[in-house]
Amino acid sequence: MADLLLKNVRISDNEAPLNVAVKDGVIEQISDGRIDESGKIIIEGDENVLIPGLVESHIHLDKALISSRVHNQSGTLKEAIAVTAKAKPTFTREDIYQRAKKALEMEIIHGVTSMRTHAEFSPDTGFDGFKTILKLKEEYKDMLDIQVVAFPQDGIFKLPGMKQMMDEAMQMGADVVGGIPYVDPDPKQHIDFIFELAKKYNKDIDFHQDFFDDADQLTVDYIARKTIEEGFEGRVSVGHETALAALKPEKLEPIINLMKKAKINVMSLPETDLHLGGRNDTYNVRRCVTPIRKLRDGGVNVSLSTNNIRNPFTPFGNGDIMQVGFLAVPVAHLGGLSDLPTVLEMLTYNPAKALRLADYGLKVGNKADMVLLDTKRKSDAVIDIPERLYVIKAGRITVKTEKKISMFRKRERSLETTK
Repeated sequence: MADLLLKNVRISDNEAPLNVAVKDGVIEQISDGRIDESGKIIIEGDENVLIPGLVESHIHLDKALISSRVHNQSGTLKEAIAVTAKAKPTFTREDIYQRAKKALEMEIIHGVTSMRTHAEFSPDTGFDGFKTILKLKEEYKDMLDIQVVAFPQDGIFKLPGMKQMMDEAMQMGADVVGGIPYVDPDPKQHIDFIFELAKKYNKDIDFHQDFFDDADQLTVDYIARKTIEEGFEGRVSVGHETALAALKPEKLEPIINLMKKAKINVMSLPETDLHLGGRNDTYNVRRCVTPIRKLRDGGVNVSLSTNNIRNPFTPFGNGDIMQVGFLAVPVAHLGGLSDLPTVLEMLTYNPAKALRLADYGLKVGNKADMVLLDTKRKSDAVIDIPERLYVIKAGRITVKTEKKISMFRKRERSLETTK
């Protein structure tokens, strides 16, 4: 890989532009002085913002881009699950491959350099989708790092042979043990099994968790206690966790404290949860998004992620995780002067911590996964939703965006943009 030099880039709003040198895929030097340019590919940063690679911490590639053929008329979670289940038997390996590949490339173009994707299998559908995602992980390894979650969407104990399939999936190369307790008759039995499997293969855990509008079926407290009991602190993540939003402060606070003690990571999925949540409310409709601010202020590691792209669970999206961050600003009341900078953290450093990515971040000695944004202020990065001018993976340029803008101000005012 060729050496690389990024000149005049902003890493912080409080510092002058810096120069960043890369060698052998690693950040070799960050300096406000001159760096030897010989033999290097040079990018003139023009005082634009440089951030570490964006991290997509919760997505379903195998179910992406099916909204043109599968419809969720009511907009409820129940119908989304039902219509998708009917469609699954029609998913061929080639179909899954082409859709997942397209979704992957949408994410790469928008600056994602690391990802955790859930991949399904069941006695009815077999391992076709799961194997396809493993194949894509290998094919795209030079453009992004992918963690594959063994995900039992339809449950474990209510499906004959599913326990064995979970074990097989780990042997086939799954990076993370996935769970979804609320779809099995006994959620705690489901949780216990996931922990046993994770211990057997020494893998992290990622639950779809407490995906309800109300809080009368919570099990995240059980997961947190189990995490501490098994010594899995920092290795357990929960996605959605919408039911926490229905708790009064006096009941929410002790759960947040317990989650902090267990170092539970929370992946908030506002696009999906806003779309599906509150569908039975007839007035003053709830947002049904996990309480991001309260979790953050309570010391819980919170990330923002996409979940789905254009399917019955989320019938929109273009693979730009910055738009998820933008949406979270009003949804979670994160527009305050001290709040806004924390949103970019939820797309970068927080999910990197949850995925336990090694050598992540803009620091000498770390892997050179970086994105140059078309904006001059880091604090504006999320609300600008800027173009990703360059995406760099392990020191190699993977995406370059060229932009030409012409303005005419004589007789007719117009704006012409070519990309």
